Amino acid sequence: MEYLTDFDEAINSNKELEQCKNKVTQIILDPLVVLNLFRRILEQDIPFLLMNAAVGKPEHFILTKLPVPPLCIRPSVISELKSGTNEDDMTTKLTGIIQLNQEIQRHAANAPLKYYMRIWENIQTHVALYINSDLSGVNMENQKVKPTGRGIVQRLKGKHGRFRGNLSGKRVEFTGRTVISPDPNIPIDQVGIPVHVAKILTYPEMVTPHNMKKLKRLIMNGGHKHPGANFHIDRQNGMKSDLNYANRRRIADTLKIGDIVERHLLDGDIVLFNRQPSLHKLSIMAHKARVVPTRTFRFNECVCTPYNADFDGDEMNIHLPQTEEARAEALHLMGVSSNLVTPRNGDPLVAAIQDFITGSFLLTQKDTFFTKEEAQQVICSIMSNEDLLMKISLPPPALMKPQMLWTGKQIFSLLLRPSKECNILINLRKAPKGKAASPYTAMEELCPNDNFVNIRNSELLSGTMTKATLGSGSKTTIFYILLRDYGKVHAANAMLRLARLASYFLANRGFSIGIGDVTPGYGLLKEKQILLEQGYHKCEEYIQSLERGELETLPGCSEEETLENKIISELSAIRERAAQVCYKELHKSNSPLIMAQCGSKGSNINISQMVACVGQQALSGKRVPDGFDHRSLPHFEKASKTPEAKGFVQNSFYSGLTPTEFIFHTMAGREGLVDTAVKTAETGYMQRRLIKSLEDLCLHYDLSVRNSIGEVVQFVYGGDGLDPVNMEGVNKFENSGKKKNSEYCMKKNDDPPDDPVLFERAMYHITAKFPSKDELPLDPDSTLSLSDEILQKDFNDVHENYRSRLGNYFKDHSMRMQRAQNKFNFSSDKDDVPPVLHQLERLTKTQLIEFLKFCKDKYLKAMNEPGTAVGAICAQSIGEPATQMTLKTFHFAGVASMNITQGVPRIGEIINASKVISTPVITALLDVNDDLEFARKVKGRIEKTLLGEVTDYFEEVFLPDNCFILVKLNLERIRLLQLEVNAETIRYSICTSNIAEIKGIKPNNVEIFSESVIIVKPFQSSRGTCYAVLQQLKQKLQLVVIQGIPTVSRALIHLENDKYELQIEGNGLGAVMATRGVRGMSTTSNNTMEVEKYLGIEAAKTIIISETQTTMKHHSIEIDRRHLMLLADLMTFKGEVHGITRYGLAKMKESALMLASFEKTADHLFDAAYYGQEDSITGVSESIILGIPMSLGTGFFKLLHKYPFHFRDLCVFHDYFLMFYSISSAC
Repeated sequence: MEYLTDFDEAINSNKELEQCKNKVTQIILDPLVVLNLFRRILEQDIPFLLMNAAVGKPEHFILTKLPVPPLCIRPSVISELKSGTNEDDMTTKLTGIIQLNQEIQRHAANAPLKYYMRIWENIQTHVALYINSDLSGVNMENQKVKPTGRGIVQRLKGKHGRFRGNLSGKRVEFTGRTVISPDPNIPIDQVGIPVHVAKILTYPEMVTPHNMKKLKRLIMNGGHKHPGANFHIDRQNGMKSDLNYANRRRIADTLKIGDIVERHLLDGDIVLFNRQPSLHKLSIMAHKARVVPTRTFRFNECVCTPYNADFDGDEMNIHLPQTEEARAEALHLMGVSSNLVTPRNGDPLVAAIQDFITGSFLLTQKDTFFTKEEAQQVICSIMSNEDLLMKISLPPPALMKPQMLWTGKQIFSLLLRPSKECNILINLRKAPKGKAASPYTAMEELCPNDNFVNIRNSELLSGTMTKATLGSGSKTTIFYILLRDYGKVHAANAMLRLARLASYFLANRGFSIGIGDVTPGYGLLKEKQILLEQGYHKCEEYIQSLERGELETLPGCSEEETLENKIISELSAIRERAAQVCYKELHKSNSPLIMAQCGSKGSNINISQMVACVGQQALSGKRVPDGFDHRSLPHFEKASKTPEAKGFVQNSFYSGLTPTEFIFHTMAGREGLVDTAVKTAETGYMQRRLIKSLEDLCLHYDLSVRNSIGEVVQFVYGGDGLDPVNMEGVNKFENSGKKKNSEYCMKKNDDPPDDPVLFERAMYHITAKFPSKDELPLDPDSTLSLSDEILQKDFNDVHENYRSRLGNYFKDHSMRMQRAQNKFNFSSDKDDVPPVLHQLERLTKTQLIEFLKFCKDKYLKAMNEPGTAVGAICAQSIGEPATQMTLKTFHFAGVASMNITQGVPRIGEIINASKVISTPVITALLDVNDDLEFARKVKGRIEKTLLGEVTDYFEEVFLPDNCFILVKLNLERIRLLQLEVNAETIRYSICTSNIAEIKGIKPNNVEIFSESVIIVKPFQSSRGTCYAVLQQLKQKLQLVVIQGIPTVSRALIHLENDKYELQIEGNGLGAVMATRGVRGMSTTSNNTMEVEKYLGIEAAKTIIISETQTTMKHHSIEIDRRHLMLLADLMTFKGEVHGITRYGLAKMKESALMLASFEKTADHLFDAAYYGQEDSITGVSESIILGIPMSLGTGFFKLLHKYPFHFRDLCVFHDYFLMFYSISSAC
């Protein structure tokens, strides 16, 4: 203070010095001062800064020494264009720093302070840019620093940085890439490798007494002749010899046990086959190599679906595992035969496609017959590889006279069971798609179109083979049944037989397409013209009724929207009717029709577009918008709404499009291309986020799912511990024993989970396999008692839900038995019953016991294995199908014009746990749900109603001594809208409004003149004159909310199952639940964060599951519920909803390395350094970065002994074994 008083006299004489008074006492905190301050911080005080004193101290924040990386980090590149070398950016930056330091030392004694400060600031900038070259706030011009290259931070972050580019993912050796080709003659678990590739890819094989002779022969062949070897490594000195240049004879003669020979890739080697993008685990599978003299990778077309491959120039990669352990793991865990079904929901992916389905369809037609020679010739085509010497029993001919003929169905049956000695007996009954819910329909085997498939004991009795019984994506295919009942080897063999048989049959029969297949007949053209005239006439009527104001609007739609909806539905009906006429006209031998019928390629719409009518072109789900001056193209009149002016294409592709139609068609095509490109990027990023957050979730030995640090995410995986891969479908019962509570709003979630056995099919299979002809059938009561007894006794280790579903099935079965007995008036204990009646719903004791044994075995096999990476599989199962979704799609939530966001954006909203979603919808059930008037009243209480919507007019009134706004209410409209408002409540709403221009109004400024007239006087305001306030009042009074919830935009009454409910657009779940007339206990929203706020974390978890499932189902994508449960549990297990974003991930994970390898690399590393964070290296990302085995999958457990056993160890094992064996024998 004394120091400051010395300046008082100067300040008195010069008042301007007052401003500088405080600056006198300021201390400039240059780095040296700060460094000394930091050094004075006591060690016991460091924890207050949240730092770890053992690994870091505050003085380390001031750099006194600069880290200089070794030369391998910043290599010099010798330039061919100019003399000298090109130095790395980092070296250049370090050179600049050294030069500036030298300059300071050179002028240490005599340079002015200003010069020092400039150089010192320059060094500061150089060092900052050396660490982070994108640093903001650096003034490049003043500092005279050249634009720099990449700093240390830039070398770490991003896709090509150290973490993602060199640690998490690397370029690898022993890999090849070339174009792929189809080959139906190669087994599904093999891949044809070009001999050029096989000579370069090598496998290090150790010499043993068993393979010495073979390896000597390979060494003699050298590197240029296949099969040969490229290198030899001596066991004793580790010397590596190149066999292209070394003395091969000498090396072969001196070959010792223990040497390593890097031999060429040979037939039977295990290779990993991969196609990018690798969206799920089936994008990389293990095949057995077969060296072929071609230049492309060849594989069976059945394996296209999991890779999503086609042969229009696609390329694929192979990797050759280099150790025996890697080969064994690849073959058993990644082999094609072990991955025939997708872990998403257990559907088969490796199955017949395209030509194979078409060939089988034509082969199994009713009118396909073969002579003995033709039949034998066709059958011979299935003999190859393992089946080369297989015995085939030719069945007796179907027709004896006038000529012995065999049907195509008999030939097809040989694929499943080639000879009588074969014990493969599969059973399948399948009705045509969409004809009936149950396969047990009328007309079954006698279906005139031969659509009902019945396979009994591996014999095709009726029906033609289509995609539904052969293709991927369905659990009623013969390959899926073979896989589930007899194992992967038989399923793979059947697929190879089918591929060879179908391709041979189709090649000999011939199958092609020509212009004649798409030429419309005279009748079709005439019918199409009539349809077009009728449709256009109706559209014209709609347009004219809109112009006259007579168009009846749909609920929740404006007149324009109503017109668009009606015209779109009318025009789509034209195309559908034209398509139906088209099918009647086409002959059954028409190639496109055959392909559409059997499901091998194309659909009915494709045929109708080629032959009849292309139809309406849509942009974002609407007709083509007006792009020019009130019209879609300059060829049409202004404001024209006719079908041809709005994108309806009446021509077919055969007849050719007019120029305007062609432009509309290209517009729709362009939208599809843009949509695909945008969708790819969005879904790719979503998949990466999902994988990163779920990668370390693993199933433990107690069936719980935990993350890498041991936190429990689920106590039992999926609630029952079963593997989605082994699920066969949902069992439905007549008496499920469960009362359907229609009042519960989250009823979408009430579906029963998938089961490892479909009881109906299993029973059909068991009764066919075990006819038990000598046994008497059980009656309904004994069926129930015997099944209950076995379930109580032998099913203790089975989940109670599965037991109860088995019990329900037997209740259903006994009810069917009882109905059959009542219908024909007999009982199974009477002796005088005709034998044929015993066959109705027949079930014997043996069959029942075998059925329950079958169900239990399948259940136990379906248990998920501990160590399974359930998290990664869950992420792939959600991310991979998202790529098939369209990006911008909306659909009506049961009510016209209520759009709900669907597709990728909706999935994104759910997994990001967005607080604000694009289309929030609250579903509210009502206390009285069968009264429309009551529903309207509740709607009026909820829906936001503005004063302007219920008034006739707002009028300014000027009197000699007064001025005011006169508000005239429309009482009739208020009554019709069932609004519970009157002049008094409106006055209260005006006084309490939050609109800024009205906020200052007092109750005495608002007068009620009558029940329909309110007077609002201007009030004193700083906003302007009395007239200005009056004008503002007139504008803003219309926006006053007089009833309803301000956050709700509108409410619609929706009729579902003859019950009224409200669909409410907008947020405000709490306010809706509290509204009189709404059943609060049964009200829910599709906004996860709102549900968590009002209903708690468990309800939020349920909403995540149901909303994801609903969105996926809308795109016809089935995902096993267990995956969605795991995702929802991960997002909610911390007690609040965390999104799968960089912020949510940071709250879920602790590992700095894992977070650094995701996003914000530098920030996470700087934070970890400040806090002195330790990383336990337990997760997946961390283990990959450090190159150590991860504690998941085969790394989940530890082996007691490593595999190179010594002789004495084997002796000890032998003694232990004998001791254990003697003890167990004594027991």
